[in-house]
Amino acid sequence: MKANVLLPTLLTLTLLNACAPRAAPPAAAPPPAEPTSPAPAAVPPPAGDWRDAPLTPGTWRWSAASGQSAASFERAGEPPLVILRCAVPGTIQLTHAAAPVITQPTPLAVTTSSGTFPLITDPAIAGTSGVTVTLPARARVLDAMAFSRGRFVIEVAGLTPSYLPAWPEIARVIEDCR
Repeated sequence: MKANVLLPTLLTLTLLNACAPRAAPPAAAPPPAEPTSPAPAAVPPPAGDWRDAPLTPGTWRWSAASGQSAASFERAGEPPLVILRCAVPGTIQLTHAAAPVITQPTPLAVTTSSGTFPLITDPAIAGTSGVTVTLPARARVLDAMAFSRGRFVIEVAGLTPSYLPAWPEIARVIEDCR
């Protein structure tokens, strides 16, 4: 009896869906005008969804030095762009390379598939060339980075956003530090 009622209903819904008009794709945006001044140092985020932006070239590498578990995102032959390090048990430092050197506390945002997490960097440490955020090992942003659907973004005010893959090295550092 249930099949006799369900089948005609499904057929009717399928036919109605096939007859529904399709929305026209959005018109292409006109090409941007030629810039007359030099381009800004920071590239604005893509016009579409951040999940459609190409990944920043590089790979995650895990290491343990002096008892500290660390994951670094780097390109071959270059210094790391991002380092996630267990500074002391229970505390994780997220460091993003910065050029020019940023000496003041700066807004930093981590966007994952579960949301955006606004943060403020720590005051600059003499002799370092990046911005650092110190977080408790149980901070929600860390789990969001580890379990983001394929990628996440780190945006530092004034710098190009870093579109990074969510690889297991991140989760390992977090778990080692807890």
